[in-house]
Amino acid sequence: MSAAPIQDLDAWLTALVQPVALVELSVVVGCMALAWGLVWLLRRAVGSTDVTSILFGRRVLDGVLFPMLLLALVFAARQVLAGRIPLALFRIAVPVMLALLVIRLGAKVLQVAFNNAHWVRVVERTISWLAWLAMVLWVSGLLPVLLEELDQITWKVGGTTLSVRSIIEGSLTAGVVLLITLWISAAIESRLLRKATGGELSLRKAVSNATRALLMFVGLLMALSAVGIDLTALSVLGGAIGVGIGFGLQKLAANYVSGFVILAERSMRIGDNVRVDNFEGRIMDINARYTVIRSLVGRESIVPNEMMMTNRVENLSLTDNRVWQSTVVSVAYDSDVNLVMRLLTEAALQQPRVLKDPAPNPALSAFGADGLEFTLGYWIGDPENGQLNLRSLVNLGILEALRANGVEIPFPQRVLHVRAADAAPLTHERRQPEA
Repeated sequence: MSAAPIQDLDAWLTALVQPVALVELSVVVGCMALAWGLVWLLRRAVGSTDVTSILFGRRVLDGVLFPMLLLALVFAARQVLAGRIPLALFRIAVPVMLALLVIRLGAKVLQVAFNNAHWVRVVERTISWLAWLAMVLWVSGLLPVLLEELDQITWKVGGTTLSVRSIIEGSLTAGVVLLITLWISAAIESRLLRKATGGELSLRKAVSNATRALLMFVGLLMALSAVGIDLTALSVLGGAIGVGIGFGLQKLAANYVSGFVILAERSMRIGDNVRVDNFEGRIMDINARYTVIRSLVGRESIVPNEMMMTNRVENLSLTDNRVWQSTVVSVAYDSDVNLVMRLLTEAALQQPRVLKDPAPNPALSAFGADGLEFTLGYWIGDPENGQLNLRSLVNLGILEALRANGVEIPFPQRVLHVRAADAAPLTHERRQPEA
């Protein structure tokens, strides 16, 4: 797909103001409308609701599919009109559409692959400037001249002769290869993780991470080959990396291996409630190097995967999501024990989050110094929605039920015995000040 550069600027400007240029403009507008309609129909046909989709994006004009179809339609229209009317607008239409496609492809792939990264905006702007600069040089006819001049600047590195042109072309090829690799890995990850939950989500996450690492490795090799680097020289580098992992990077390697083991054996899954190193929370994400655990109060802890493998970890929802809770209440010694136990059970069952099977289990747990101590135990199935708030509601229900039935909640009482000798009044002598 190419467009002849504009050799005579005056002739091109003259052709651009001719009435036949309106035909070209109408055809370009028609191609835009047709591309918009096709993307809109495809979105409805596939039911795309994923805002991170590279092809469709958030809106019709946001994804890569629109500039791709628009470029294909404009190029096809240019080929049809080439022998019928003199072309002026189409001389720049194809390069402009190609630049838009490159900019949109680079931006969407980087946004999906590296979400919320600060440097993504800088790379997007760099791609935009380079694409528009290449388009201007192409249309003006300066690009072949500039490439010829850059090809003359050479130097020898070992047995290889490099030029500025070969380095630039190799770098661009490497960038395109890496973008395509990231696109494929993002599409595979989105397809694997769609509608996956629990253990299936963890397994698919492991496959997604392994696939992305493999594709990035293959893409890196292809990019290095495109730049002109001899891949046989990487054998020495591979040996050095192996020694470095053995000595200095063993912790990092252990974290990566532990991450894949955790995801593969599914002993800890995304969504599980765990307690590790005195920190309790819910697993929000399992990455290749670390695991993100979010506590019930909103704090997030980044735990290295090696710690998850070597330390003792309590998984509160490995085989069962139910969690046992309890609360303690004291009543006076002359209270009706059966009535108190019934009121405790009813107060717990009033809360929808308390499971009815197994049923709440009140028990006379101790004979306290001030009254009888009852422990009310009950099970909940959604600890991720908070535990302290539910305990508070249960305690309020217990307090209201005990007061309504006249059951006394004792407060600390002490009897003080005073002997007669200690109770004698104390005599204070008051001296008069000396004159």
